Amino acid sequence: MTVSDQPVLVCIGGGPKALAVAAKAKVLRRLGLPAPRVVIIERHSIGANWTAAGGWTDGTHRLGTSPEKDLGFPYRSAEFRGHNRHVDHAMLAFSWNAYLVAAGGLGEWVDRGRPAPRHREWARYLQWAAGEAQPELVIAEARTATIAGERWRVEAVGDDGQPQSIEADALLVTGPGSAASEWESLSPRVFGPARFWRAVTERRLPVVERAAVIGAGETTGAILHEMCGHDALGVSIIAPQASIFTRGEGYFENRAFTDSGRWQALSLAQRRELISRADRGVISQTAMDEIRLDSRFAHVEGKVTGVQAEGEEVVLGIETATGFVSRRYDLVIDARGTQDLWLLRLLGDVARSRLELAVGGAPTLERAQMSIDRTLAISGMTPRLFVPGLAALRQGPGFPNLSCLGSTSDRICAGLMQATVDTRDPHLVTAASGPTAGRSRAVEPAPGRRPAATEHQPGSA
Repeated sequence: MTVSDQPVLVCIGGGPKALAVAAKAKVLRRLGLPAPRVVIIERHSIGANWTAAGGWTDGTHRLGTSPEKDLGFPYRSAEFRGHNRHVDHAMLAFSWNAYLVAAGGLGEWVDRGRPAPRHREWARYLQWAAGEAQPELVIAEARTATIAGERWRVEAVGDDGQPQSIEADALLVTGPGSAASEWESLSPRVFGPARFWRAVTERRLPVVERAAVIGAGETTGAILHEMCGHDALGVSIIAPQASIFTRGEGYFENRAFTDSGRWQALSLAQRRELISRADRGVISQTAMDEIRLDSRFAHVEGKVTGVQAEGEEVVLGIETATGFVSRRYDLVIDARGTQDLWLLRLLGDVARSRLELAVGGAPTLERAQMSIDRTLAISGMTPRLFVPGLAALRQGPGFPNLSCLGSTSDRICAGLMQATVDTRDPHLVTAASGPTAGRSRAVEPAPGRRPAATEHQPGSA
């Protein structure tokens, strides 16, 4: 496949998913297999959300996932018939261990018991991988994503204020959205993640009597861990769950994130239960170990439905299981985290119309999640729109996070190349040279229905 034949994939966000795809594309080209041309649009720098620049951390907290769940994990490709083992082996060049070897730090890391790296070290790993994979990098903020003909056109603006237009055959949207809170404008005593971490790094977090942290996920966990070292007489953790749960780290929970093969046999209720218990709305064991020893922290069960500023205080309206309550605080930190449908703000009129047609109506979170196909794209939408952050419910809980980046890049690259061949020339890919060639595309069983014994399962070569 010549350079002119390579489909262009634009990735919005320069984080682990974009880098995993870029690394996989590099490996596929080295093996002589069809691969996309990867262009990354990133506002700050590669891995910025793992540093203070991205607003989601100050970079000093430790990664909640093992770093060995790196860009190629779980190294069990199943999309490149006849070449899967070669792809897995080649991806080791982009592994966490390969990074440590290049940096001269593997022995030190092993001798220290393989500690979880700090967020800023994980960012350095991603930056190293970008240097090896060499995707095209555009440092700019993506403002709009429109459809012109059958291609995407992403309009971005750089730090110099100059507009840029990038065209692509497919679009990959990654990242959690803005780290600001919609309530920040109400009072200087309301902090979103970005404002909070900026105050921490600048050492100007106010000393208060009553603080509230809204949320119960990993964003909350890191903020609570930081609050353990700051002065506050009391800290309320406001979350709708009956308790504050830690992330499930047993074999069976981890296996569900690594291997999505059994996911299709589970009912929707079972899937939601596992996601809720082991991923969304849970904090790391490290954060829990800190706050359980600190008597200042207390859980308030409920959902915040109203925020009002009154002088130096912030009044929160909270819907609880027993009714509505009102609480006053001197500092409120909105740590609810990821905005699942933030990509809607990017889409132009044509793109939004096609999305609505594909999902069957206004793009609610439920409709979008249930429309994610095996390739991690919105089923039936052209040109292709890949949104792995919404793939948990339909495809498996590991795809939105760091749990199976290798499988994520497999599905995106193979799905994009197959779709490109289907629309250009069905004879370009043969059983000996292309992804999923010579194999019929399996129909995905409905939730709760077990796949037939002949269904292709991840892990086979």
